[in-house]
Amino acid sequence: MSPNKPKDVPCDPDHCIQVRGARVHNLKNIDLDLPRNALVVFTGISGSGKSSLAFGTLFAESQRRYLDSVSPYARRLIDQVGEPDVDSIEGLPPAVALQQQRGTPSARSSVGSVTTISNGLRMLYSRAGEYPRGQQILYADAFSPNTPEGACPRCHGIGRVFEVTEKLLVPDDTKTIRERAVAAWPPAWGGQNLRDILVSLGHNIDIEWKDLPRKTRDWILFTDETPTVPVYAGLTPAQTRVAQQREMSPSYMGTFSSAQRYVLHSFATTQSHRTKKRVSQFMQISECPDCEGKKLRRESLSVKFAGLDIGELSQLTLSELAERLRGTTTAKSMQDDLHPEKAIVAQRITSDILARVEALTTLGLGYLSLERGTPTLSPGELQRLRLATQIRSQLFGVVYVLDEPSAGLHPADTQALLGALDELKRAGNSLFVVEHDDSVIRHADWIVDIGPDAGTHGGEVVYNGPIEGLRDVKESHTGRYLFSADIAANRTPRHPTGWLKLEAVERNNLRGLDVAFPLGVLTTVTGVSGSGKSSLVSQALVELVSEALGQKRPVDAPSDEAELLERELETSTGGQISDGMAQVRRLVTVDQKPIGRTPRSNLATYTGLFDHVRRLFASTDAAKARRYDVGRFSFNVAKGRCPNCEGAGFVSVELLFLPSVYAPCPVCQGQRYNPKTLEITYRNKNIAEVLDLTVGEAHEFFADDPPVLRALEALLQVGLGYLRLGQPATELSGGEAQRIKLATELQRAQRSDTLYVLDEPTTGLHPADVTMLMAQLNGLVEAGNSVILVEHNMLVARNSDWIIDIGPGAGDEGGVVVAQGPPALVARSKASRTARFLFP
Repeated sequence: MSPNKPKDVPCDPDHCIQVRGARVHNLKNIDLDLPRNALVVFTGISGSGKSSLAFGTLFAESQRRYLDSVSPYARRLIDQVGEPDVDSIEGLPPAVALQQQRGTPSARSSVGSVTTISNGLRMLYSRAGEYPRGQQILYADAFSPNTPEGACPRCHGIGRVFEVTEKLLVPDDTKTIRERAVAAWPPAWGGQNLRDILVSLGHNIDIEWKDLPRKTRDWILFTDETPTVPVYAGLTPAQTRVAQQREMSPSYMGTFSSAQRYVLHSFATTQSHRTKKRVSQFMQISECPDCEGKKLRRESLSVKFAGLDIGELSQLTLSELAERLRGTTTAKSMQDDLHPEKAIVAQRITSDILARVEALTTLGLGYLSLERGTPTLSPGELQRLRLATQIRSQLFGVVYVLDEPSAGLHPADTQALLGALDELKRAGNSLFVVEHDDSVIRHADWIVDIGPDAGTHGGEVVYNGPIEGLRDVKESHTGRYLFSADIAANRTPRHPTGWLKLEAVERNNLRGLDVAFPLGVLTTVTGVSGSGKSSLVSQALVELVSEALGQKRPVDAPSDEAELLERELETSTGGQISDGMAQVRRLVTVDQKPIGRTPRSNLATYTGLFDHVRRLFASTDAAKARRYDVGRFSFNVAKGRCPNCEGAGFVSVELLFLPSVYAPCPVCQGQRYNPKTLEITYRNKNIAEVLDLTVGEAHEFFADDPPVLRALEALLQVGLGYLRLGQPATELSGGEAQRIKLATELQRAQRSDTLYVLDEPTTGLHPADVTMLMAQLNGLVEAGNSVILVEHNMLVARNSDWIIDIGPGAGDEGGVVVAQGPPALVARSKASRTARFLFP
């Protein structure tokens, strides 16, 4: 019998979705009925099973049914989810999922292309643009950087050119070629090979680079020629000349590649992250001189509308674009116009574009521009772009499944989001929303609370019904936070021990800002989305403090042209630190970047706890008897891993009419190791079984192993008890990755005078987990450190010692300190848009 029955509120059987026997992930064979044409919010602590029900069960089943109705060929083009483990679902309409996923970053994907507004603009310029006298009319494709008709021939529609210069390729021109003056060439044998080839070609590799003739230097660095010549390895230049004259047999035939050709070819084609990181340092990116970064041919840029070419119009923020277009929606008097049809076309197309733009500005995205690349957007911003597009699509009878749409949103912007959700509901749709934000939960027609706890201690329906009924459910963590009177700050704010003063900060929309950050306390920087919080804290503050400490900021190697462009387009920081560095000896930045790029990187490997676990296995009597060392228990080492999947645990299965799918390795059944390794057990579990434990389960299992326990306790303290030790890095959200980094930092021996900087660490966290996280951050402050957070979460803000509110608006309307001080003082500010949400 299902344990959720007493807490079920019946819904109208003619207008409900009936789920029976759902067992996806940690769901415990649950039954429940959900109303249609309603806003249903799924709540519960992180890892309780909310997403397993909303996405893994309901959306997956809806998509499976839809795919059953389309042709096998069409199925190949659709990104599919697996068939859910559920007995039955009745009354389920077609579903659309709006999830927080970045997708594959592309240098060509932008706000304009995701929202299809760029399509309308291209039509507008083609049909209603002002052409230079005598120029032929261009089709819409000519205004797209992604078509041969439109793309600038020099930069191929990217707006940037990748170049290498002599100074980059040869940083020290007093070295000889033999002394590796051409630093860009590969190290080890690859570089030696190219030097030997130059000897065979008759070049002097033993004089300083600067003394070589200009013609020779240019050929070595920039030629596209690839001559193949005999190489005599190990011989001196004089011996090589003799060998060539005597036509002796060479060691091998070598093919030359100039330094430029090697760098550009390696970056474009290598699969090695290390090689890509190495060669990227020899590349320079600059604005394309032909199109001035506007990505289009000159003919296309010569066409104007409202006084701007399409490149200039795409650089405006959405709010500015709306302002510019509003004047054109009123068609001019047709008698005064030689081409009245142009005025009609302009009016029709601009009205459609305006409606799309206003749907975005309503959701608080007016600070974005159409040309803003999607790789630079947060997952929350991307999800809201898709939401605005869905509102314009005017579908009805659909279930929209959303994953934390309030993520990255200031409470003031959340009100606009709720309006957008209501609009979709009024159009005859159902909304299933996974959320932690209390304003979204309070707005719901129906609550499904999953839990009571995470992982194996969750997966049950704690409550299913209208929100008021949740008040009486004692085991609900959500109910406790929604209906508790204890929402005020529960302690007296600490006093700063000093001030870190920044002067004349210039970064994005910050223009000459002076700001003082208190030290020795917990500070939250608040403000509406796009106000300049991250520009101030995660960029300017971090860069200036790093520079003052002499720390070189680690720069991730770009893995493709999109990341290279993203890195290049970041503006530099202006300004300086005028006081306070005497109290900051160390800087720790905890961001939301992935902890690894492949499934081989996981929670256990990143935190270092897997090293301790492997040592425990290697120390068993059975392992010693077989002479198995620590390496034997790594799935990245040949002697221990499964030879079929090479330790990945899965293999790619090619299907004739369907997209390739990943399936558990048939040899090791996804366990990653070979049978001999799996024969070794520690407390009756083999290494694969240990990796399959959740952090919470592992905490009980390793109760007597202090080194492992310390790492596990840090993970529990930041609310990650539900994650499996072997959970691949690719399956983790940005918020989870950030909290893993924080946990890794918490394990280290604490030092005082450290400045910790975090950007929205509560993303994806239930209020119960936020309270745990705050306890850890307060612990860092008590140990003599300073913590600065960028946050939208009001539970965090009201329990901080100090708030710095940036605003008042987004983009050009932001970038100013509107209010600052203890939470109670900021709450009284008339100028702050945050103030009224601090103590509701």
